[in-house]
Amino acid sequence: MWELVEASAAANPDVVVLLDGEDREITFKELRDKSERVAAGLHAMGLRSGSRVTWQLPTRIETVIVSLALARLGAVQNPIIPIYRDREVGFVLEQTNAEFFFIPGDWNGYDFNAMAERIIDQIGIELSVFITYDELPEAEPYTLPPAPTDGDVVRWIYYTSGTTSSPKGVRHTDGTLMAGGLGLANAAALSGDDVGSIAFPYAHIAGPDYLMMLLYRGCGAVLVESFNLEEAVSLFSRKGVTMAGGGPAFYQMYLAKQRTQPGVPIIPTLRLLSGGGAPKPPEMFTEVKQEMGIPVCHGYGMTECPMIAQGGPNDTDEQLMYTDGAPVTGITIRIVTVDGVEAPQGGDGEVRLKGPMVFKGYTDSSLDADAFDEAGWFRTGDIGHIDATGHVVLTGRLKDVIIRKGENISAKEIEDLLYQLPNVGDVAVIGLPDKERGERVCAVVERAPGTDDLEFAEMVAYLKSEDLMTQKIPEQLEVVDALPRNETLRKVLKQDLRDTYRDKPWAPAPRG
Repeated sequence: MWELVEASAAANPDVVVLLDGEDREITFKELRDKSERVAAGLHAMGLRSGSRVTWQLPTRIETVIVSLALARLGAVQNPIIPIYRDREVGFVLEQTNAEFFFIPGDWNGYDFNAMAERIIDQIGIELSVFITYDELPEAEPYTLPPAPTDGDVVRWIYYTSGTTSSPKGVRHTDGTLMAGGLGLANAAALSGDDVGSIAFPYAHIAGPDYLMMLLYRGCGAVLVESFNLEEAVSLFSRKGVTMAGGGPAFYQMYLAKQRTQPGVPIIPTLRLLSGGGAPKPPEMFTEVKQEMGIPVCHGYGMTECPMIAQGGPNDTDEQLMYTDGAPVTGITIRIVTVDGVEAPQGGDGEVRLKGPMVFKGYTDSSLDADAFDEAGWFRTGDIGHIDATGHVVLTGRLKDVIIRKGENISAKEIEDLLYQLPNVGDVAVIGLPDKERGERVCAVVERAPGTDDLEFAEMVAYLKSEDLMTQKIPEQLEVVDALPRNETLRKVLKQDLRDTYRDKPWAPAPRG
């Protein structure tokens, strides 16, 4: 990765690569130079190749510099999105055996330093905690050892909730992340004249995906530290952003803003919306095209494989509306039926993958046997097919996971917590289609005999007391006499629940 940083600085030394809402700009050469000085500063603090670093930082120029400085050193870095709290962060710090923890201090109304102290006391780990927000350590680069040259060493660990109660650590290399970024760069067809935007957490797997695209294509992007629609639209207009998005929730927000001023583009330079992370309703493409005059180029990826398929500006409206894009450069996709044979073209089956962007297994290696088949194909757990034009069409999921605003939420984790309440006889947590969120979280609770019904406010308060992050707390609660079950093993029929509540009128209630 550092070789790519060096090459980009040499090819586009004076091109601005990162911009922000404080009207700061940094060129490719400045990014290289600053990252190298910070790497030397971190080296002086004791960080070395192989040092285990967890960082939980917001989307800002300093965060990108920190991540590249760690890449220059060859450290093993574990980015965590800022919304995670004690429960998730403690698990991750313990499983990765982190030596260093970089945090923003007090940020966005939350004291990360206090959280770090609580976690250290609770799990008893030795951990050096540093605030790396607007001031970064620097030293002379000549003090640094040579940059790492082996792109196949695992130096990145990203966590995804997956289908189990505990998060899963996903092991990546410089090479896998660069391959994902190249796939996005080729599909998005950006040029040096484009200005992208990172309005999502840079600590998400999409962060390096996007950064690699900028390095490969020699173009810049605007960073948004804390997303606010009005501020983002104003900022993107001032900076001439040509590609915005992040996922269906973002598409919906931009569309809602556009409806307040029909006929007058909210961002005059914008030429497309792009993103992924959650299902996109076909009608959303039509609405954006009709009302904003630009296409939605939706994509398909996951923490284990940052880029799988991506819609591009050269695709037809029908392809952009009904598919999740064409397979990106380097990926090979196989569709496998429940019988374990390759599905005919157009036939549904599990999506399985091979390619240079596929991860190197989980931190808990016992999970690898189920993740890969006997021939080494990664089993995504998604159901879909390849259409006649070679594009990917997703139709469902094997895994019991809810994708809310691009983040995987484990139903089992929430179910395990709610089951402990005395007025919960049994519980099933499901994802329901939601135009704003992709999916919303719905808890269907079976009444416990002789108790009062679980109230929404009671559920929210309890889950917060268990340190469950707000984004995982259900937006919807349904209380029933009995959950539907099959006749043999009495397994809860979650699809029946989805069918029951899919179209039921629903109004959001406050969770925070």
